[in-house]
Amino acid sequence: MTALLSKMKVTGFFTNITSDRPNDLYNFYRDVVALPAAPEYRRAVRAAGAVIVFSSHSGVRGGAREPLRQFTSLSVEDISAEQARIEAQGVSFIQRKGCDERGGIVSTFLDPDGNYVQLLQNNERVMA
Repeated sequence: MTALLSKMKVTGFFTNITSDRPNDLYNFYRDVVALPAAPEYRRAVRAAGAVIVFSSHSGVRGGAREPLRQFTSLSVEDISAEQARIEAQGVSFIQRKGCDERGGIVSTFLDPDGNYVQLLQNNERVMA
């Protein structure tokens, strides 16, 4: 049966992080994490072609109740430099340059709502 199904033709990828303070999240990802704004959308940033939108929702109050449920993961060229830059702005990392299951390097911090954000750097020897 799967041979009869056509593949979805995705033309873009968006993810939405809802909060009762979406402006704070937008400012954090734009100014601290330093992702470029996506001005054609309200409160949105870009990450490697994807768009992260920050909005409110009547069912969302307070910080992340299950921050392990969904991570925002950003693959970077130089994890040491990015981590140092973000730490210099007062952000604490809860994991500092650990090993991921593929042999890469991962550092994790929390956004203002307590959502997990990971910086990932591939280990070229493992990926080859």
